[in-house]
Amino acid sequence: MTVRRLLLPLPLLLVLGACGGDAGTGDDTAGGADGGDDGLQVIASFYPLQWLTEQVAGEHAEVTMLTSPGADPHDLELTPQAVGSVGSADLVVYSAGMQAAVDDAVSSQAQDSSLDVAPSADLLTAEEEGHEGESEEEHAEHDHGPEDPHFWLDPVRYGQVGEVIAERLGELDPEHAEDYTANAAEVVAELDALDEELSTGLATCESRDLVTTHEAFGYLAARYDLHQMGITGISPESEPSPARLAEVSSQVEELGVSTVYAEPILTDAIASTIARETGTTVLTLDPLEGLTDASAGEDYLEVMRANLDSLRDGLGCS
Repeated sequence: MTVRRLLLPLPLLLVLGACGGDAGTGDDTAGGADGGDDGLQVIASFYPLQWLTEQVAGEHAEVTMLTSPGADPHDLELTPQAVGSVGSADLVVYSAGMQAAVDDAVSSQAQDSSLDVAPSADLLTAEEEGHEGESEEEHAEHDHGPEDPHFWLDPVRYGQVGEVIAERLGELDPEHAEDYTANAAEVVAELDALDEELSTGLATCESRDLVTTHEAFGYLAARYDLHQMGITGISPESEPSPARLAEVSSQVEELGVSTVYAEPILTDAIASTIARETGTTVLTLDPLEGLTDASAGEDYLEVMRANLDSLRDGLGCS
């Protein structure tokens, strides 16, 4: 099941809605969450949550998105109109800790009409992603650092979140609760099939060392027995020091890594620097924080399958 519908990000809807009034009057009516009476009005904070919520909601909700295509969701800033729309939505689906502006808007406007998916995603820290399965004593010995928000790159965790979204939608709209549950089961089945494709496709590879621009792929690496080496940390905005670039270059050469992965919505300058130093190839791996014209597919499933092809190519999988 893949629901295809033209969805505009909420910031653009707000701009379009403002076109009917005088600019600068402050009387513009926000679109998206305020428009129409057909079904629930749901706001998702960024693309993975928009796509999943849309699949679960089906025809029973209008789903808009706060983050514009091509924008880094981590750095989202909200207009006063967007903050107001957060308060008027029937439900805001977000992941606490991912976007500070959304966390603030939910806290001030939508505490009783929001769903934080982070608990159901069972977020890990970057350190924990390398230590799943350890004992409680071993776990307690580590300084685990900040949580990694990129849970949707693990289709199994992503499916768990879909089931929680279905439960919440059913509470808001009991008349269609069975539909939400059925839609969630269908999308979970699709994600399970994707998980099987990834497991099979990455089972036998010449290398299991995944060198990425930033550490967005820890959940994917943990699920499919890969070792992620991020040139920068979890935040895509951090700049690696010359010492870090030299360290990664040395590790790439020692491990015999042939590929460095860049991202479609970020500059590939960092990956290209490592590639020049080590004679490796730069390929694209999409963290799926948003879709753009540069994305290798039209939705989550298509881009994840393109990621699989890129991984198999770069890691030498048979």
